[in-house]
Amino acid sequence: MSTLGILAVLALLYWLLVTLDSIRGLRLLHALPRAVKLPDKPPLVSVIIAAKEEESTILDTVQHLLTQHYPRLEIIAVNDRSQDATGTRLEELRRWSERKEGIGIPLRIVHITNLPDGWLGKNHALYQGYLQARGQYLLFTDADIIFSPGTIADAVAYMQEHEVQHLTLTPNMIAHGALLRGFVHFFLFAFSLFVRPWRANDERSRRQGIGIGAFNMVNRSAYEAIGTHKAIALRPDDDLQLGIALKRAGFKQKVLSGKHTLQVEWYRSLHEAIRGLEKNLFSGFRYSYLFALAACLGQLLFFILPWLGLLLLWDWRGAAFSVCVMLQIWLYRQMVARMIGKQASEAYQLPVSAALLLYTMCRSVWLTWRQGGIYWRGTFYALRELKRK
Repeated sequence: MSTLGILAVLALLYWLLVTLDSIRGLRLLHALPRAVKLPDKPPLVSVIIAAKEEESTILDTVQHLLTQHYPRLEIIAVNDRSQDATGTRLEELRRWSERKEGIGIPLRIVHITNLPDGWLGKNHALYQGYLQARGQYLLFTDADIIFSPGTIADAVAYMQEHEVQHLTLTPNMIAHGALLRGFVHFFLFAFSLFVRPWRANDERSRRQGIGIGAFNMVNRSAYEAIGTHKAIALRPDDDLQLGIALKRAGFKQKVLSGKHTLQVEWYRSLHEAIRGLEKNLFSGFRYSYLFALAACLGQLLFFILPWLGLLLLWDWRGAAFSVCVMLQIWLYRQMVARMIGKQASEAYQLPVSAALLLYTMCRSVWLTWRQGGIYWRGTFYALRELKRK
């Protein structure tokens, strides 16, 4: 058998296996249900937001949180060394909320001016927010998320009914323009095949955990038991690592779709998306060049080569690659629809999106190696310290 024939067989086996696993897994992934009833004494929830140079989005996020229907809520917004008007906007919003009738949700602002050694800025900001929080439940969220009014009430009701210590939600991801939308959806697709998020819903396993930055709600005692954000102080993928740590510690975890309750415009342009992912893709490979190489080769073999095989081959190898492409398209549409509620009509862009992600992965590794670390929101973090942590 030729080398190309072997590659065709490998690709076909991969897509058959991953499709079977994903079909079973997607059955475990449901949308967050509406709360039928809250407990008589609902627990206090502390919403903690880290914001750095977020003047264009932070007001919408906090204002939507101030309209939540949940009766016991506090919001702690942490201004992490912002050089723009983020801090000013937050203080103005705090004063407005205190004067506004009908808003009974306290809003506290924490201003950070210095970053201690051994911390990534966002992780340190979230930890400082935790130190100010009084809630039994802690909700870590990003500064650009839009919440529907019943989101937190629905989440608390679900956690209490199902005795869940950690709940994370996938948001509806807004992307303007076909190329950007295809890239964002493909990243979600490839990431999901890599981490298998639905496995977090399997209570028999402690291996597969997940956390999503848009919505990480955790029982306070569970968060403290894993060492808080101190345990992941230098992880750029702090949201994912938080979920992994909680699952491995044996806490009950659920990942649900928040497609009807949360939305985020992750990136405003394709260039911004590629630049944004540069900082943390290499961390997903544990800063291992060998692991990164394997991931890049897998991206080339399983996601890109089958499309090229359609153009170059007219024999059984071409037929094998055709099946790979059909499975890839079908599974992509199913996964995007289940997780974020989109029809994924841009599936025809899959080879382009896969090539763009491959480029981003390679660039992330190369830039981290060349710089000796990563730049994130204006702060440099050395690779040797990132690997040590």
